[in-house]
Amino acid sequence: MQNSLKWGSLLTMPNKKKQPKNKKDMLWIEAKRRCRLNNEDIRMAKEMGLNPRSLIKNIPSMSEQWKSPVKDWIHEMYEKRQKKTAK
Repeated sequence: MQNSLKWGSLLTMPNKKKQPKNKKDMLWIEAKRRCRLNNEDIRMAKEMGLNPRSLIKNIPSMSEQWKSPVKDWIHEMYEKRQKKTAK
């Protein structure tokens, strides 16, 4: 019995993940990872015109415990803007 799939070929198989196209996409991926955001949070941030660097800069440090996490901050801003546009 000869196995056509060898162990070495498993290690060299290409990764099927999409590669980011430009630097801006790389920044969004970095912001998503560091701020622990999901795709919906990223969509909200982009819709409000935020850039990934502003999200990363607003990550609360240990001495800034009064600051809410970036995810909550985005949701609060989005809700406020939705209420303003509804009026």
